[in-house]
Amino acid sequence: MKYEKIPFPELGVTVELSTFEPEGKIKEQHAILHVEPRGELFQQQFDRIYKAEKELLAQPLCCGSRTIFKRYFLSDATNQQPLVRIDKDCSVSCIQQPPLDGSKVAAWLYLVHDMDVENQDGLVIASHNGYQHLWKMGMHEHKGDSAWQTESLLIDYEETLQRFGATLADNCIRTWFYVRDVDTQYAGMVKARRENFIEQGLTEKTHYISSTGIGGLPADTRALVQLGTYALTGFQPEQQRYLYAKTHLNSTYEYGVTFERGTRLDYGDRRHVYISGTASINNKGEVVHVGDIVRQTERMWENVEALLSEAGTAFEDIAQIIVYLRDIADYDTVQTMFEQRFPNTPYLITLAPVCRPTWLIEMECVAISEKTNPEYRDF
Repeated sequence: MKYEKIPFPELGVTVELSTFEPEGKIKEQHAILHVEPRGELFQQQFDRIYKAEKELLAQPLCCGSRTIFKRYFLSDATNQQPLVRIDKDCSVSCIQQPPLDGSKVAAWLYLVHDMDVENQDGLVIASHNGYQHLWKMGMHEHKGDSAWQTESLLIDYEETLQRFGATLADNCIRTWFYVRDVDTQYAGMVKARRENFIEQGLTEKTHYISSTGIGGLPADTRALVQLGTYALTGFQPEQQRYLYAKTHLNSTYEYGVTFERGTRLDYGDRRHVYISGTASINNKGEVVHVGDIVRQTERMWENVEALLSEAGTAFEDIAQIIVYLRDIADYDTVQTMFEQRFPNTPYLITLAPVCRPTWLIEMECVAISEKTNPEYRDF
């Protein structure tokens, strides 16, 4: 993995970029964009970050790459999302999870080179070598409680997958559930997801889906849940494996939730690893180091490292990290720790309560490593 920091001083934007580019193969890049606040309104900050996106794509290292997916992290989604420019050739989502560097907006971009890309009513399809990568973000409802909205969103998504001969159980690789007022609304989302999964054949005896379930506010004030998804078609079932790290973590169904800790996906030329939202928990399902942000951060890293190790990867393979904090007052401590532990890796720290009140911090990440698997087609 190659890491770079690309400053655009005239725009007041810094891009943290990871690049995975095996010789003669498809190039993948993840970028985290940070904007200096400069005491401006949201529109000015967004305009600068948006210009930096365009300038990034003109850089020699990114020239010819396409943005497949982007997520904007906003400080006030209801008022700010109407001002966001939505590119029609990629999947775009917005969520209120304020960046904790004092800015009103930050962005995460996923870029690929030499893929065919099309947008079908908000579903972005990136195709290459017999695979179809399906990204659909920002899905939400505005009626009912969190359980009803979750069920409705999953049914709609399952119908979308059917258009591609795909199913939730066989093809969905990763989900994100953003829950308004997570301390009270999370239980409804969990209940509806579990019931829907049972109908789809997803149980503790089969498998679940890697996921992050976290506090986040959709722009629509009536929306209690917002869903983002990534699915894949054209792969063999044995290309996908789930991660458990049972020395450090327990099975999620033991405390009533239904997601996998992580997913390893092998191609002929590389390995993708998707680590779900991971916090300071032990293999009995107990919160560890209650009230101590430093020790919770360290245990969180230990858990993530165990999952990556089970996948045959390591911290140096991480392409990007999103960090979620419950208490804004912990930002300086956590920023210092991440700066020291991950000086080059693109990461973003946001304000977003975790699903258990005693969890102070959570992180998710994507890792990519070079592998040779002649039994599978290249990425």
